[in-house]
Amino acid sequence: MRDIDAKNESISTVNDDGIGGIRSGDIGIGEDAPIESFRKRLKNERDAIEKRFASGEDVAALIEERSLLVDGLLRIAWRRFDLDEGSGLALSAIGGYGRSEMHPFSDIDILLVGRREPDAPQAERIKNFLAFLWSLGLSVGSCVRTPHQCAQEAARDITVATSLMDGRLICGNERAFEEMRRATGSKRLLSDKKFHTEIGIRQDLRHHHFHDTAHNLEPNIKEGPGGLRDFQTIVWVARRYFSANGLGDLVKSGLIGQAEEASLVAARNFLWRIRFGLHLIALRAEERLLFEHQRSLAKTLGFADQDHPSGIESLMKVYYRSAGEISRLNEILLAHFREGISDSRAFRRIRRICERFRSVDGYLDVRFEDVFERSPRALMDIFLVMQRHPQIKGIRASTIRLIRARLHLIDDRFRDDPDIKKDFVEILRGPNGVYRALQQMHRYGILGAYLPAFGQISGLTQHNLLHIYTVDEHSLFVVRNIVRFADPESHRLFPHCAEIFARLPKPELLVVAGLFHDIAKGRKGDHSEAGAIIAYEFCKEHFFDRADCDLVAWLVRQHLSMSLTAQRRDISDPEVVAEFARAVKDRIRLDYLYLLTIADIRGTNPEAWNDWRRTLLHDLYLATLRALMRGLDSPVEQADLIRETRTEACRLVLDQGIDPTQAQALWENFGQDYLLRHSADEICWHTRHILPAKAEDIPLVLVRAGRGGTEIFVYARDQEFLFAATVSILERLSLTVLSSRIMTGNHGLTLDSLTVVPASAPGEKPRSAKGDGPTHEEIQRALQRGLRNPAKTPRAIQRISRRQLRYFTLPAEIDFTRDAAGRYTLMQVIATDLPGLLARIGWLLADAEVRIQQAKIASFGERAEDIFHITDKDNRPFDDVRLKSLHQSLCLALGSGDEQGTIHSSSRRSRAGKTPPRPRSVSEPRHRHNRD
Repeated sequence: MRDIDAKNESISTVNDDGIGGIRSGDIGIGEDAPIESFRKRLKNERDAIEKRFASGEDVAALIEERSLLVDGLLRIAWRRFDLDEGSGLALSAIGGYGRSEMHPFSDIDILLVGRREPDAPQAERIKNFLAFLWSLGLSVGSCVRTPHQCAQEAARDITVATSLMDGRLICGNERAFEEMRRATGSKRLLSDKKFHTEIGIRQDLRHHHFHDTAHNLEPNIKEGPGGLRDFQTIVWVARRYFSANGLGDLVKSGLIGQAEEASLVAARNFLWRIRFGLHLIALRAEERLLFEHQRSLAKTLGFADQDHPSGIESLMKVYYRSAGEISRLNEILLAHFREGISDSRAFRRIRRICERFRSVDGYLDVRFEDVFERSPRALMDIFLVMQRHPQIKGIRASTIRLIRARLHLIDDRFRDDPDIKKDFVEILRGPNGVYRALQQMHRYGILGAYLPAFGQISGLTQHNLLHIYTVDEHSLFVVRNIVRFADPESHRLFPHCAEIFARLPKPELLVVAGLFHDIAKGRKGDHSEAGAIIAYEFCKEHFFDRADCDLVAWLVRQHLSMSLTAQRRDISDPEVVAEFARAVKDRIRLDYLYLLTIADIRGTNPEAWNDWRRTLLHDLYLATLRALMRGLDSPVEQADLIRETRTEACRLVLDQGIDPTQAQALWENFGQDYLLRHSADEICWHTRHILPAKAEDIPLVLVRAGRGGTEIFVYARDQEFLFAATVSILERLSLTVLSSRIMTGNHGLTLDSLTVVPASAPGEKPRSAKGDGPTHEEIQRALQRGLRNPAKTPRAIQRISRRQLRYFTLPAEIDFTRDAAGRYTLMQVIATDLPGLLARIGWLLADAEVRIQQAKIASFGERAEDIFHITDKDNRPFDDVRLKSLHQSLCLALGSGDEQGTIHSSSRRSRAGKTPPRPRSVSEPRHRHNRD
């Protein structure tokens, strides 16, 4: 039995791709030195490495030196606790430490392996050895096993197997270490097929956790798609199946090219540099590229314009490019591995598909190596063939490499070829596999090469909390959402959308609009207008008829209009609906726009699509459809709508055994607006509880599950601070108010109808409106108790804000207009969507003796856009002098530097139609950020 001499000289065997090991020697500290000497050595080393990193030194060298230092410390500690004394133990580095990839705060994973279980004295020495390492502040993960136990664990868990694959001996009994390597590396323990299956499953699970895209705005650089774990998977595959000691061996075998190797190593080194910098900035093992670190990291890594989002965007664009390169090579190597297993079988299933392509064991392959040189059109055809044969699992690795190597063939001549244009349109028209085809075209570089405008948005970020994906990934997700409307599963999840999609005359036009709707993001001016021009030219050049070109361009131009109308305007107002209907013009356009709007919101952020937005859009769709069917020349009048609501409400209350005469007398107290703003069902619900209520029952509070959220009805004496107290109580219950309609009666009582949903805790996804929040009884009790004396309600809201909001603060903007009828002043507040914002505004307005008649609440990531119908205490709109004073005080209280009044006398106008420039109104807030 031979022990490794702990005093060997330093020998580095790390090559340029990270496949190798390190043995280091003495670090200049004696075994019996005081613990402070070790701590000082570690601190000096960390300080020195940080300075060298800041000066731009090669990160690979810094990582290696950090590993050498830890090796030396472990060897000294090993001798310090006499673990060599007849123990038969080997000390080995495993995992990232085994690969000698030690970032500033990386875990130090070690394995103590012996041919037999340690006895009591050995166990005590091991315990003291580990305690010593922890006392130095090292993050050590350890285990003590026999070779047989290691083999059992490796057979059970692929992550253990790969961690042991990275193992290297630091010191101790070499025979025990080699026995462990033989036991865990046996192909009887883990066959090639099982290894491939397990590592693929593990990777798919990781990717799915991050929405199967590297293009998240806060990516995990270690575990996310295209991250360092994907790079290491390449290394494991190379070592396990191809017996490669480095990426250079893969080049020699022809599995990857020299350019691919250089690109892969550069991508890995850039991710290393990001990770190294993150550790230093966060002072911990941070693997997520969070918003709070992006600006500092961009500055550290030398990206320009650090005081402007463009510096961050430049950093992220390089990150996405690097992650994409790792992801592509990962796919190729895993495919080669899979194909190698297939090739080893006695029988392979090869089927000729057409002149250019064949299927090999279910994967698409070229029939000739020079097929793309012979016919560049094949670069487009291959995706059309895949789409026509949905049973094909994917493209063979060698063919992917050929595609990547022939991208230069996609030039102006290629783009102008009529046959290639027809092929691309046929892909877009395909009944199945549209998203899959476009995604693979994008992944392999074809889409950006064929559509240069799409290439310009690849990796483009939008520095806000609403858009969590890059523009290119978001656009492809929108296409995916569109084609999903045709899936059987969609009929269960979105029955109305599936029904509408089935009757679209040309579904491919919706796909084109989805692909192009954000094509002009990042350019100056209105991206919707610029995108409409690009989309029109594309359709014209690809042989769409004039009407189809116009429709696609209109959809791109108006892709925000339906969501803006639904979320910012009062869609119970027939005038608003009629205006939107005039912009839409016909049912076909409405159907297309409705589906595009839903697909767009769902593809922006998983948190953006919820029951409330679904309800708003569906209500607007139905109201607009009724307006179109009635005819644009004969819009619904308010009197007609009120009469219809009254008739239906009378029928409902009669069914409840209520005298309609008494009910109508109650409704008259609140005026015609009450019948206009509420549904017949809501009115019946209110009425059957108000009529029997006694004086001691006031305030009356009702709560029920509603469409899009929880509906709350408050019937109370008309008094100051009522609205502010109500929203404060609700926010303290961790409820987010989505809308509030206030009706003040002529009998001294007021009625407030609110819709709320449970608020999310920081870092959580929004919770369902049907659960997880306070119960209906808890809401009812809290409001009844607090609203007996609203003025005494505590004003402070203690809820913790979302972490990211600290980095996306907006100066408050307050705009005033007058409604068309001259009954209210309309106030719009744009501000950072902090917890308690609505309550704070409520208290500010109450202190200024402002009455809130209606509130509509909308949030877009970090941005809150709230609209209030307000009057003075006598229920009259404000004059300009009073508004200027109110504007100044609100700006000062909400943190805006602009105290100049912004007051308009225009009536409400919609962005949905083409209109000349005009003064901005409350329905048209200033848009300083493009958003979906």
